[in-house]
Amino acid sequence: MEGKILIVEDEFIIASDLRMILERAGYEIAGIASSVSKALEIISLKKPAWVFLDIYLIGKLTGIDLANQLVEMRIPFIYVSANSNQSVLELAKATKPYGFLVKPFREKDVLVTLDVAKYRHEHDLEAKLLRETMLQDDVMRVLAGVGSKNEKLLKIISSLQQYIPFDFFLICWKGEEEQVVDGLGFYKKNEQDFELIDKNEFVERSGKSTEESNSWNKYVTPDSKSVLLKSHDFSKMCRTYKMDKQIALAFNLQSILAKSIPISDSKILTFSFYGRATDAFTPDQSALLNRLNLLLIKICDCIPNLADFIELKSIAKVTTTGDLKSIEKSLTKLGTDETLGLIGNSPNFKAIKDKLSTVASFDISVLLLGESGTGKEKIARAIHKLSPRANKPMIKVNCAAIPATLIESELFGHEKGAFTGAVDLRIGKFEQAIGGTIFLDEIGELPLDMQVKLLCVLQEREIVRLGSNKVIKTDVRVIAATNLNLEKAIAEGKFRLDLYYRLNGFPIWLPPLRERKEDIPQLVAYFLLYLSDKMGKKLQKVSTQAMDDLIGYPWPGNIRELENLIERSIVLNEGDTIKYIDLPIISTTGTSPVQVNSSVKTIKEMERDYIMEVLKKCNGKVSGPGGAAELLDIPPNTLVAKIKKLGIVKNYL
Repeated sequence: MEGKILIVEDEFIIASDLRMILERAGYEIAGIASSVSKALEIISLKKPAWVFLDIYLIGKLTGIDLANQLVEMRIPFIYVSANSNQSVLELAKATKPYGFLVKPFREKDVLVTLDVAKYRHEHDLEAKLLRETMLQDDVMRVLAGVGSKNEKLLKIISSLQQYIPFDFFLICWKGEEEQVVDGLGFYKKNEQDFELIDKNEFVERSGKSTEESNSWNKYVTPDSKSVLLKSHDFSKMCRTYKMDKQIALAFNLQSILAKSIPISDSKILTFSFYGRATDAFTPDQSALLNRLNLLLIKICDCIPNLADFIELKSIAKVTTTGDLKSIEKSLTKLGTDETLGLIGNSPNFKAIKDKLSTVASFDISVLLLGESGTGKEKIARAIHKLSPRANKPMIKVNCAAIPATLIESELFGHEKGAFTGAVDLRIGKFEQAIGGTIFLDEIGELPLDMQVKLLCVLQEREIVRLGSNKVIKTDVRVIAATNLNLEKAIAEGKFRLDLYYRLNGFPIWLPPLRERKEDIPQLVAYFLLYLSDKMGKKLQKVSTQAMDDLIGYPWPGNIRELENLIERSIVLNEGDTIKYIDLPIISTTGTSPVQVNSSVKTIKEMERDYIMEVLKKCNGKVSGPGGAAELLDIPPNTLVAKIKKLGIVKNYL
């Protein structure tokens, strides 16, 4: 590892253990400090690359005080602490550490935590998101501004050059045959000056005839993914594709980063970045190019010739990654796919959609937070579908639904005869998800003993089936979700701090529906279209009064409750319009139905009251169409069990 590591720890034995572990692994130690002042002194002299940092130190200043200074100095750090006080954890989390090592620790814990922290630092997703958002904003500003199409094109290409430096950039489009229909090139004369070259001008420069150029073919990347070719591979490609060969000869080029986007079964757009150096492009730039589909297509809006080749508006329909800001594009692109129905354009939801395509490209773990019914599984499936693992399985595990005695077998599998009742070999969920994604829903409900085993699996990337000694390597992307406050659970000793930091690689908080009411009309339209078609009915509209009622309702059940209510309304309404919505009556004195004074009612009392209100609304009907179980989106048997447990009797009617 380049650079030194500073250990800031006031307990001598722990500091010495850390030093020995790190030095045995080949790391150089800049020093050990027991106070903030001593640490700052060592930092000024030794310039460490990383800091292991305890929270409580000698003196008035804490590790959190030092962390704020490390952020300003841009020195990455990892907390080392046994503290689980919720307020302290929130302060520590606000400093954005790259990891959290819980005392006591093993040697493997230290080294794995450091490896993960290094990966997170090298792939700083927040920084990448910011840079890519800036690029998108630059392009949209240019497109909305004044100037000719050629002037706008040159400005956009200049912005793109800052992210993927090139010596020659080519956009070309081709039809049913291999030959290129037309194209437009940009030659970099210097850092600020680009020359626009169309196909006819390039043919003149190459000294070839127009007739000869009509037979030129162009390299097209497979599977709509970017491809990086250099040195021998680039030369080999040029021997096969005549247009690329002529470009390489004309401008002395030795490498290419290319991406093709199919417009239809027979028409293709290709974007090619060429460099003079053999190592002009990096894998990170290749990954970036895969995330910029719609941005690349936006550039084509400025090319007049392209309108004759294809109607640009149809391009968005075949794009599966890239900028998700426009609701029209989101509906066109995602609305027909039930697993990617990311509907909504409110500021809260736009912020989430802006993150998805970027975080999907990396294998970092994602933690989805938010109330029940906010769409966490939908977001998890969207991340999987937009990721390089999209062609592999996504396996869902509901941690709350599996009995504690069976959850280890469910996750990791078992051999035949491993325990009483294990009559056959069972492949666990992690093994089923190899190469793909595992979605751990309701992770906050996982028993503590299983949290330890899950942490080991995530750290070591391997599992052992129950009843076996064979180690199975796992290549799995982890997405977890919960509606609980995990920081509070940690403070109460119900959730492990080290597991929290392992899962919290990239947190995404999903807002409740009451905080994104601007999206309700679009969500209603989406559910109406999808559900009425599924149910064989012709409903197409919602009356103004019904829509006003939907927008005014506080939605304690969030999007899930809205979907169930629309489905129920489709069943009950005749004709093509929903004229009336039978909304549940929720008594609340505040603006939010879930903001309850804990000194007045417990969670159990609130659950009892809510179930009673729904039962009243359904006239006591528990199961079947229009029943309480359907509205609450739970199995009838579960609802019956809750009614008995909560002591609800028939006098609620």
